[in-house]
Amino acid sequence: MIRIAMWSGPRNVSTALMRSFGARSDCGVVDEPLYAFYLAVTGLDHPGRCDVLASQPTHWASAVAGLRRSSRPVQYEKHMAHHLLPEVGRAWLGEVVNAYLIRDPAHVVTSYAKVRGAPTLEDLGYPQQVEIFRAHGGPVLDSASLLRDPAGQLRKLCAELGIPFEEAMLRWPAGPRSTDGVWAPHWYGAVEQSTGFAPYRDEPAAVPDHLLDLVEAARPYYEELAAHRL
Repeated sequence: MIRIAMWSGPRNVSTALMRSFGARSDCGVVDEPLYAFYLAVTGLDHPGRCDVLASQPTHWASAVAGLRRSSRPVQYEKHMAHHLLPEVGRAWLGEVVNAYLIRDPAHVVTSYAKVRGAPTLEDLGYPQQVEIFRAHGGPVLDSASLLRDPAGQLRKLCAELGIPFEEAMLRWPAGPRSTDGVWAPHWYGAVEQSTGFAPYRDEPAAVPDHLLDLVEAARPYYEELAAHRL
């Protein structure tokens, strides 16, 4: 079995990419297995918090142990990098093939500001992505490149992961999935209507003035990863 841990920041195309892997004939997907742990430790009041806490282990070690039980040839784990809190042990990261989904921080911050006014650098996940990359390497996929050329980028990604590319990764049926987290009704509306990757929209990022420093703080982490992108 090949276990793929795909580390993404928020306000990216991470759920669409999970749909893409879920459309494969050989792949099982796991949706944000550390989310309940993250909410339990931080105390954050996200939509559907009680349902999330009830749906997953709230200790990271139990959540990680559950990831080892798949019987499918390929397991795709959609991880939010900011869920990797300092309390989480790192040894298990050597048991998986780590990969990274990145997006320019100006666009991430602009999008994030619409749902949360003052994110921190850790909320964006860049430091955690770089930490994992420095320790374990792995392919880096830029969301802008993915949306511009889904077939080309997915072929390259699959080659790096050591799995065959399947055309099925480019299209999927609309609707919810049984593998979606219980938080899907709050966040996955657009993805549930999708049948493939949305076209790339080349629009400038309108970063609020009070978040310009955050973009500059995130940029060195992004550029370190972007230097290795497919």
